[in-house]
Amino acid sequence: MIQDFVIIGAGMAGASLAAELAPAGSVLILEAEEFPGYHATGRSAAFWSETYGGPLIQPLTSASHEFLATPTRAFSERPFLNRNGALHIAEKSGYDSLAGLGADFEASDVTLEPVSRSALVEICPGLRSNWDRAIWEPSCADIDVGGLHQAYLRAALQSGAQLRCSAPVTAIEPHEGGWRIFAGSEWIEGAIVINAAGAWADRVATMAGGQVIGIAPYRRTVIQLRTDPAAPEALPLVVDAAGNFYFKGESAGRIWLSPHDETLTDPGDAAPEEMDVAIAIDRFEKAVDWKVLAVERKWAGLRSFAADRLPVYGFDAEIPGFFWCAGQGGFGIQTAPAGAMLCRSLLLDEAKPASLAAVEADLYAPGRFA
Repeated sequence: MIQDFVIIGAGMAGASLAAELAPAGSVLILEAEEFPGYHATGRSAAFWSETYGGPLIQPLTSASHEFLATPTRAFSERPFLNRNGALHIAEKSGYDSLAGLGADFEASDVTLEPVSRSALVEICPGLRSNWDRAIWEPSCADIDVGGLHQAYLRAALQSGAQLRCSAPVTAIEPHEGGWRIFAGSEWIEGAIVINAAGAWADRVATMAGGQVIGIAPYRRTVIQLRTDPAAPEALPLVVDAAGNFYFKGESAGRIWLSPHDETLTDPGDAAPEEMDVAIAIDRFEKAVDWKVLAVERKWAGLRSFAADRLPVYGFDAEIPGFFWCAGQGGFGIQTAPAGAMLCRSLLLDEAKPASLAAVEADLYAPGRFA
């Protein structure tokens, strides 16, 4: 059987696009690992923030909000967002970065509010006195990443899509106006190949004879801490405006902390480095006067970026029938609904949904690298 769409990668990008496409044609999702979402999706400490990724990502993020906050009952019986707000903080060396954040979104509909020092310590008790400027982003929310990913996979499968795990793609070749893909131990035929392979996206493109865009994977470290005092129950996301760390409260008074690291690495099973863990704790203790009692968990995931830090959505500029859905960096979860809807419109040559009116597809086209 010739598949209408063969999607390589079953992480959030592949799963969300499969759910969009399955009602319109036959879809086969190929996943190299034993289960979907192993490398990036399954290790995300994701939050939905309209400022995350900058002004050119914000339209995708904002357009995804309704889907995440009020999904249809058929898709999910509960929302995927838990609104908690974000506090962007700065000491003297970060004042310019904080001001730049406000300037970047001044002309947008994103709500950002200045915070006084007295209000600052109410939101984040224990914040050291040198952190004396802040901006509050009230719309920021935690995302139920696992729930969203599973809902997309469930919707895709219910609409007739097929999922094959432990099926790494090792060859892609043109065949009778479409493609033959060798995955696992068999050849598969498809009319259109969709590259949703994350950190492996350039390798997949090379197999197909397409352009190498230069999508690079970077390691990001996250650790779970137990502190004294325990994290306040309502602690929001706290972000250093200068980009040196972020942390947020988790269940049972724990903290999830990242040193906001981006270490260029090869595609693979990322693992945290002890130096990055130590750096994270050092930066955390310089920001708050809480004592770190234990590092209870630590992990690392991959974030894949094109050179301009924008996602890559669209048909390859050189190879017909080869479609990109990659390069989503650290904002791939929060933009997944809009990204999948945009890719569906491009693949099926449909008009964009009204919810994507502010999204400029040309910004993300692969042809910008040709």
